[in-house]
Amino acid sequence: VVVSTQSTGEDKATYEGLCKVMKDSLDNKVEKVCVSQRRVTSPCCIVTSQYGWTAYMERIMKAQALRDNSSLGYMAAKKQLELNPDHCIILELKKKADANKNDKSVKDLVMLLFEISLLASGF
Repeated sequence: VVVSTQSTGEDKATYEGLCKVMKDSLDNKVEKVCVSQRRVTSPCCIVTSQYGWTAYMERIMKAQALRDNSSLGYMAAKKQLELNPDHCIILELKKKADANKNDKSVKDLVMLLFEISLLASGF
């Protein structure tokens, strides 16, 4: 577990631009991108809302033979991407995004981080 030297308020202000760039790149795949208060060793993680389905429940419901497709739309998890501001990958991504937010490598890294987080979170 990594312990932060900055407060959460300072992190939010510092990484607000990166969060906006990542949200724009991911478009409708995530509900929001924010700085994490869960200081973990990974660069980012996917979390769901309190009342939505978990990754496991979503998988079970998609596998149902006689399922109703209308319920998948509103009960599917609203995913939030949480960033670890102390991780070296996020620090480098912030430098690249600050230099040029329209760089293709920035968008590719954002998509790669998102897909790895999905796999790690069970989606």
